[in-house]
Amino acid sequence: MYPYILAIHIIFVVCWMAGLFYIVRLFIYHTEAQEKPEPDRKILSDQFEIMERKLWYIISVPSMTLTLAAGITMVVLVPGWLQQPWLQIKLAFVAGLIIYHFICQNKMKQLAKGIFTWTSTQLRIWNEVATIFLFAIVFLAVLKDGISWIYGLVGLVIFTLIIMSAVKIYKYYRMKK
Repeated sequence: MYPYILAIHIIFVVCWMAGLFYIVRLFIYHTEAQEKPEPDRKILSDQFEIMERKLWYIISVPSMTLTLAAGITMVVLVPGWLQQPWLQIKLAFVAGLIIYHFICQNKMKQLAKGIFTWTSTQLRIWNEVATIFLFAIVFLAVLKDGISWIYGLVGLVIFTLIIMSAVKIYKYYRMKK
């Protein structure tokens, strides 16, 4: 039974992450649409709101729910894993990803109300936060205790700096055009 639950867990992690990556991309486009003249701004905003809502409630929320249900089921099947340091750290990153999920949900509701508090650049940086969570979670799940935590932490910090630098470089070239 465990391999089937694991497969379901992996499938819905992929779906959840796809939803999280794409929702923030839609936020970026939605925010940038505010620079357009009317009636384009209204037409684009209405369309982005529909796309955000459907993506969120048809893909992201159900995928998160099924990911968590499968993860909890695996822990119920193998409760000893809760004593493993790698799983405890992984669950801390998962908790961070859940918080990220609900911040995105709040952001979606703000945009639907016409409240645009983050720039498209800030949203691009925000989009990379999910990537950092994904890397940390996958490396912990795959390598478990196979690497030193210090090397893992240093690697995560370096990866974060590279991602954030790439966003800044992209902004520089985009603004240059």
